[in-house]
Amino acid sequence: MAPQYAPSLRFRLAPLLLFLQTGFIVIYAFCTEIESNVKVDAITFRSVYSEFQDVNVMVILGFGFLCTFLVRYGFSGAGFNLLVAVVATQWAVILNGIESWYYRGKIRINLRSLIVAEMCAASALISIGAVLGKTNPVHLILIALLEVSGFILNEWLLQTLLSAQPLNSIMLLHIFGAFFGLMLTWILYRKGSEQRFEKEKFDRKTGLFSMLGIVFLWMFWPSFNSVLVDSHGPGKKLGAVLSTYLALAVSAVTAAGVSVLSSPKGKLNPIHMQSCIFAGGVAVGVSMSAIHQPWEAMTIGFTAALVSTIGFRYLKIHMLLAFECHDTCAVLSTHGLPGLLGWLAHLFLQIKDCDDHTTAIRFAVFHICTLLITITLSLSMGIVTGLLLKWNFWRTPQNKKCFDDQAFWEFPNLAVHK
Repeated sequence: MAPQYAPSLRFRLAPLLLFLQTGFIVIYAFCTEIESNVKVDAITFRSVYSEFQDVNVMVILGFGFLCTFLVRYGFSGAGFNLLVAVVATQWAVILNGIESWYYRGKIRINLRSLIVAEMCAASALISIGAVLGKTNPVHLILIALLEVSGFILNEWLLQTLLSAQPLNSIMLLHIFGAFFGLMLTWILYRKGSEQRFEKEKFDRKTGLFSMLGIVFLWMFWPSFNSVLVDSHGPGKKLGAVLSTYLALAVSAVTAAGVSVLSSPKGKLNPIHMQSCIFAGGVAVGVSMSAIHQPWEAMTIGFTAALVSTIGFRYLKIHMLLAFECHDTCAVLSTHGLPGLLGWLAHLFLQIKDCDDHTTAIRFAVFHICTLLITITLSLSMGIVTGLLLKWNFWRTPQNKKCFDDQAFWEFPNLAVHK
C-alpha cells in the first residue's frame, strides 16, 4: 500500500495560480502593447530571436534537467522549474515596464524585454535550488514573486543611485540569487537535516538527466552572457562570446582535475562535473565588461572552477553543520562564489586600466557599494521571504515527505486500489 502523502494543495495552489494568471491577463490587457513601431530588418530579427531562444533553452531545459538529479524528485525538479520560470517571467515583464508605463501609459513588450525578464527569472531559479525538495509548489511560486521583485528593485537602486550600467547590474543575478537562497534555507532549516533526508540521494539514471541539463547550460552560456551586450558594437558582443567560451572550457578541464585530486579514491565526482564546469561562465558574466584579453577570461575560468569545486567538496557540509544552512543544490559554490570572484576580477581589471589614482579610487568605491547593496538587499529579501514561508498555512512538507514526487504528482500505477 502506498504511504499517505502530503495533504492536498487544492485550496492553496490552485487558487494562487488562477488568481495570479487572471491578474496577469488583466494587466497585460490594459497596460501593455507590442512595440511594433521600431523598424527591424529580417536579419536583425532572426539574430535577436535566436538569442532569445538560447536564453529560453537555458532557463527551461538547462535549469529544468539540472534539477532532476534527486532519485525520487525528477518530475518535481523539471515540472516546478517550468512553472516557476513562466510565472516569474510574466511578473518580471510587468515590473521592468513600470517606468515605461509611468511615462508612456503603456508597458512596451519586445524580444529584448522578454530576454531581460527571463534573466530575472533565472535569478529565482538559482534561489529555489537552495530549498529544492523541501518546499511545496506554493512556496516556490511565492519565492519567485518576491525574489524577482527584490532583484528588479536591486537593479533600479544600482542604476539610480550608482549609475551602474544595465548589463553590469543584471549580471549580478548569480550573487543575488545565491545569497537570497542561502538566507532562505537558513530561515527554513529543519532539525535533523545534518543526518540527510531519507530520500535525498541520486543514482546513475537521474544523474544522466541532470548531466543533460548541464550540457544545455554549458552550450548556451555564451549567448546568455552576450545577449545584452550593446548590439551597435559587434566587436564587444563577439568578445563576450569568445571570453565566455574560453572561460567555460578552462573551468571544465580544471573542475575535472580538482575533482580527481580531492576524491579519496582518485575518481571523477559526477556532482562536481555537473555543478562546477560552468563556474567560469558565471564569473566571466559578472566581470565581462572589464575583460579585453583571452588570457584574462581563461585565468578567471581556472580560478572560478578551482574555488567552486573545492567549495562544493568542503563548504556545503560545513555550512550545514556550522550555520544550519541545508543548501540542496549548493548554490553558494555553484553561483555565489564564482559570482563574487567575477566581481573581484572586474574590480582589479578595471583599476588596472585606469589612467589615474582618483578615477581608480572612485570606481573602487562605487564597485564596492554595488556589491554591498546587492548582498544586503538579497539577504533582507531572503529573510522576509523565509519568515513568510514558515507560516503553517502553506503546509510545509514533513521531513519524511521531502524529495518525493508522490507528495505532489498523481501516478496512476501507484494508486491505492480499494
